[in-house]
Amino acid sequence: MANLKSEEWDTGYEWKAVTLLSLGTGLVGIDRYMILALFPLIMVDLQLGYQELGLIIGCLGYAYGLTAILIGPLSDRVGRRVTVVASVLVFSLLVGISGLATGLISLCIMRIIMGIADGAFMTPAIVATMEASKPSRQGRNIGIMLAMMPLCGLALAPIFATQLLHFVDWRWVFFCITPFGLIVTYLLHRVLRAPSESVLAQHTATHDASRHSWRELFRYRNVNVCMITMFLWLTALIVLSSFLPNYLVHQLNLSVPEMGFVLSAIGFGGTLGNPLMLSLSDRIGRKPVALMASAGATIAITALMMSPPQTALLFSSLLVANFFIFPLIALSIGPTSTEAVPATLMASATGLITCFGELLGGGLAPVLGGYAAAHFGIGSIFYLAIGATALGCIACCFVRETAPRIISRRAVVGQTAGSGTLTMQS
Repeated sequence: MANLKSEEWDTGYEWKAVTLLSLGTGLVGIDRYMILALFPLIMVDLQLGYQELGLIIGCLGYAYGLTAILIGPLSDRVGRRVTVVASVLVFSLLVGISGLATGLISLCIMRIIMGIADGAFMTPAIVATMEASKPSRQGRNIGIMLAMMPLCGLALAPIFATQLLHFVDWRWVFFCITPFGLIVTYLLHRVLRAPSESVLAQHTATHDASRHSWRELFRYRNVNVCMITMFLWLTALIVLSSFLPNYLVHQLNLSVPEMGFVLSAIGFGGTLGNPLMLSLSDRIGRKPVALMASAGATIAITALMMSPPQTALLFSSLLVANFFIFPLIALSIGPTSTEAVPATLMASATGLITCFGELLGGGLAPVLGGYAAAHFGIGSIFYLAIGATALGCIACCFVRETAPRIISRRAVVGQTAGSGTLTMQS
């Protein structure tokens, strides 16, 4: 199916939708990751340890993943607008409940509730961003949208939260997000559209907008590969972001403000890496970028493990590592998988991959990381992260290219070669 001409594409709507979906993603990032910077204080107040930290992070990961696999097929049937607006409203109203925790059980229950709300947003939001984007820009726009999670949740939130502790108790930090979430909910309700089938068909390599069963997802190689890579990328990210605050404070003896500064490199790295690397993937392809990023992440995490307790070196190594890790996650749940399936399975593919990755990478990995930290020292977390990115680099070798620009270029080359052969035969 031919693409719409540039002048027929509603660029104004594209940028409004991408901006609002990006803001919603930023709120999810704050909700999910702000607790990490506060945990050195929470663990003292609630008398928790490393294994409890892994369990708390794992609870949200399991809830997030299970919700994603359920909401994906629902979103494919009822549309992105309904599921996106409803989920933003729910997690905006519930975001402050983590501050009400009195112990491990109550905190886990609260994080499970938040994981359900967060997972219900991200799956349809990723596909809604692609549907609002011109196909030649959908990698870049996914990168911009997903960059807001590390920017807000891992770059700005640690600085904001640790500085706010000079004025209020950690419990009150969680209550500041609700007003912003309600504003974003209202604007999404006003702006977000339901695209036609002809528009939907442009966003995948199949150009197919007919109805399909979610069971057909396993027929597509990229879906199976991305399930594996999503688990590996999340293992590296969650293990590092969960235990690094305690590693910096307890192992390297940094102060809490210094820890907050170093930890913000996770967010700044992802914020820079997502739009830049996914824009590059629009031009040179998803597979080359994935191979490049996975190799770069492995090298950077190794440098981080060997870094002395100097904030500048720690910040730089962590920034580079996450400059590569976040685009790898974005590619797995975004273009690499969704472009490979029919349009009516895009959210289902994202949900399946997110579920598999969260249950293992987001749920099991921090539990294993907590066990390793408790029994072998907190420095052992780096070996889990390095192993995950190295294995992911191997898995990326099996990805099939789906970038629209690359597919079109190959089609033109194939037609030219075919015409040349016919000319020679005649």
